[in-house]
Amino acid sequence: MRSLAALAAVLLVTAPGVASAAAQPPCLTPAEASSLAAYALPSAITGASKRCAASLGADAYLRRSGTELATRYGALRAQSWPQAKAAFFKMGAGSKDQASALLAGLPDPSLQQMLNAVVEGMVAQKIPTEKCQSIDKIVGLLAPLPAQNMAELLAVSLGLVGTTGGARTDAFAICQS
Repeated sequence: MRSLAALAAVLLVTAPGVASAAAQPPCLTPAEASSLAAYALPSAITGASKRCAASLGADAYLRRSGTELATRYGALRAQSWPQAKAAFFKMGAGSKDQASALLAGLPDPSLQQMLNAVVEGMVAQKIPTEKCQSIDKIVGLLAPLPAQNMAELLAVSLGLVGTTGGARTDAFAICQS
């Protein structure tokens, strides 16, 4: 469960420069966290597949089916985008820097393209290669889930990890609805 929660945190923290540095991070509802996860999942899976390709055998799930899974989960992106976008900007609401203003002014297709690249790149950089076997196993076990179920599972997992009923990172907290 701990590996799943760590992976969920990487999935949901999509743009570190946009997140507020305030003492009290913004609170995302489970629905907002789920939408953000649903939007980010395809890029996160692609990033994990790329990062782990060299350390996994040819029969590993991510090497065999990672692209297919990312494509299947990508079908939920359009539906998730409005609430995911709102959650993304909620995470950076306390930031008044030029980057936040620039991002807010981008048309949706440009913002989506940037977020996709950032999520994929962050996951590809942050995953320790010694965790690739475990991540591959977790992804393979959860792959039969529909994209919406997987996104909600990630949001619920983050909520369970917190000691006070909500999970917290430097960028956001998962609060009760």
